[in-house]
This record gives sequence, structure tokens and C-alpha cells, in this order.
Amino acid sequence: MREFVFAMEYEPGTNPVADVLAEYPDASIRSLSCHVTADSLWRVDHAEGSSEALEALEDAYKNADFFADCLVKDDCGADCEVQVLDRSNDTLVVYTYWDRTDVCTSVPHVALEYLGEGLLFETYREGRRYRWRIVLGSDAPIHDFFDALGGEVGECTGMEMLRLTELDPERNGIDPGSDEPLPSEQREALRAAVEHGYYETPRQIELSELAEALGVPRSTLSYRLRRAEASLATAFADEESVEQLAAER
Repeated sequence: MREFVFAMEYEPGTNPVADVLAEYPDASIRSLSCHVTADSLWRVDHAEGSSEALEALEDAYKNADFFADCLVKDDCGADCEVQVLDRSNDTLVVYTYWDRTDVCTSVPHVALEYLGEGLLFETYREGRRYRWRIVLGSDAPIHDFFDALGGEVGECTGMEMLRLTELDPERNGIDPGSDEPLPSEQREALRAAVEHGYYETPRQIELSELAEALGVPRSTLSYRLRRAEASLATAFADEESVEQLAAER
């Protein structure tokens, strides 16, 4: 088994959920489940953020012109069901189901066509960035799928391949002993942040300024730095646990 991770970056006005997340940087969405057949798609999403952000996200989900993950830019005529499963001041859980029409397509549908059945999907959304993780068979034609997906999303959505690795159930986070513990784009973002004084006190450069200097969207840079920081923190904690266990022995 392998895991394939890639990200999509929506341009303003091309996806109502991405527009809301860009307006409320404190909000994020992760999938609790995502399932697809040739004729339909259904999923459950867990959103976190301020009450105002969640209210706006709920409106975006219930917008009749938007169907979760459908890549068609205009109303595709699909029958869609949206149901709020849980709602609190800082949590929103939404169930979405839609029946596919002749013009409808989505990331899971393209994956089903090119990669076959038995796929596992995991997603995370923050700002205009939408990260997908797919667990699939080792011989699946990844590049054919990614090329086909690029043809479907067109110019409204940027795409970035993050990693393709063998699935290792014993590997939690990064490997402290690896020569390249972080993906190249995360290492470059972290290195630039350090060199430009982003982590200095007081901070020598703001995130938006650093993103402009690197020529990447602010949300993309924020995502890369957060992932790098989380990986390094996890590796540090794991190493500390191992050393503590050895000392206790």
C-alpha cells in the first residue's frame, strides 16, 4: 500500500467553502469519512472555528449551487442532500450526499476511474488550500490520475504534489534519523522563515511579506510552516519519550 498526498489551491470566487475559510483564518475542516461510487458521493466533515466562521460555512454547504467536491464550475444539476449532524459554538459536523449527473465529477470520482476501488480518502482544508491524502494499492497509476485531475480542475485551482510514499504503519510523523525528515517544500519554507527572521522576537518579517518574497500564496506558506512545525514537534516529543523510557530502565 502507498499514500499519495497532494494539495489544491482555489482561486477567489471559484469555491464558496474556500472563500469562507480564507475570510476566517481560524477555521478549518477535516473529513471524518469520504466515500464514492460511480454514481454518487457522500462524506462527513468536521469544521472548527469561531461561531461566525461556522455560520458562514454552514451557509456555504447549504448553497444550492455548491456540491461538496464537485469540480464543475457552474450548477451541474445534481441532487444534493446536506444535513447538519452537530452544531456548537466552535464545532460543525456536516453530512453531504449527491447523485452524479453526466457533467459532474470530483477528486474521488477521478480517483475511482484511474486508481480503482478500495481507496481511503482523508482531507484537510485551511484557507484556500485543500489537502488530500489517498491510501491506495502500490501499482496504481498515480501520474495518470494526477494528469487527469489537472485537466478537470482547469485554471481555477492550483495543484501541488506533496508526497508519494510506501505506507508504513509503524512510522508516526517524521523519522528523526532520516536525512530528509521534511518534504522539500516544507524545508524550504522553514529555512526561509528562519533566514528572514520570522521566528525572531520581535518578528522581523510578517507571514504575508515572507509569502510575497517567496512568490507563494500566504495560505500555502502558512500550511507548509504549520506542517513542518508539527512534524518537528512530534519527532522531538517521540525522541524525548524514548530517552525517558531508556532512563527509567
